[in-house]
Amino acid sequence: MELGSRDAFDRMGTLGIEEEFFIVDEAGRPTSGIADLVYGPDPPDPIAGAVDHELFACTIEVQTPRIDDPANARDALIDVRNALIDHAESQGYRIAGAGLHPEARWRELDHAQKPRYRSQLDRIQYPQHRNTTAGVHVHVGVDDADAAVWIANELRWYMPVLLALSANSPFWNGFDTGLASARAKIFENLPNTGIPSRFEDFEAFQRYERRMVEHGSIEDRGELWFDVRPHTQHGTVEVRAPDGQRDPDVTLAFAEYVHALVVDLAERYADGESGSDTRREILDENKWRALRHGHGASVITPDGEGVVSLEEVVDRECDRLDVTGIREVLDDESGTERQRRIHETEGIDALCADLKLRRR
Repeated sequence: MELGSRDAFDRMGTLGIEEEFFIVDEAGRPTSGIADLVYGPDPPDPIAGAVDHELFACTIEVQTPRIDDPANARDALIDVRNALIDHAESQGYRIAGAGLHPEARWRELDHAQKPRYRSQLDRIQYPQHRNTTAGVHVHVGVDDADAAVWIANELRWYMPVLLALSANSPFWNGFDTGLASARAKIFENLPNTGIPSRFEDFEAFQRYERRMVEHGSIEDRGELWFDVRPHTQHGTVEVRAPDGQRDPDVTLAFAEYVHALVVDLAERYADGESGSDTRREILDENKWRALRHGHGASVITPDGEGVVSLEEVVDRECDRLDVTGIREVLDDESGTERQRRIHETEGIDALCADLKLRRR
């Protein structure tokens, strides 16, 4: 029974970034590649020991090493991406970035044979069989377990904001869903996903984690796939809301913002600030608005009394936390808008080619 520990929370402000991608062929269409890229020749540094796959044989995940100084995040992320691109090309593959690949037709794709995923397929059935999603996960170290749970509680309102900014998955299974992030809607059909309920403290979260394993709902703590969670193995708060990205600068903007949020909230917890308790229904409504409208979303305020545009939230947050990346993301064309534009003007072949990662 794999469970985490209070003792894991022993450092503050470290950063880690995980990105999920699609393994594609020269034309940019998904293809089974994990046998070569994960189980074949050893990948090069800095991804040696830091590359894995997800449910489908066309999906792959890489992670940066622990970043002690956030100023080094860009170099760390670019090094990892370049190494993955080189590793893939050495085996005849390419790598693509999006929340969903427009040509990932789940009925035609191979599932990974790893026992963990075979067990999930057997237990969850249809929702997991069609789960061709790819996301971005940001970890920030927290040096107190109770603080980590409090911070995760407070971060829940910000998850739709991050999702709206990241929207990069309008197409699923070959058609336009009309959503800005179809990935979010497909993924939340799995159990133990979405925006979680509020937990009183670390003991309450650990008790829930343990019971889910003991009752057979999950096999290990890693199957609590919430948009934000205290990671009881790594000693971090993990944010899992954003869509996968082609552009590393977008991922870095999210990392900058999440890091600033966690550090700010840690200071507020230390000052004895009482936490908020926004209704779960409001959080779910905000997530719907984000996945439907992307950059054009508005969200209900934490007290439930007003509505603010994504632009208003971004302006406030950039001023409050002295960050700049999310403003640049909002000012630019969203991933969803870009995908639809290319698909409409140039066609699916051009879109598949555009999603491929380039060395930086």
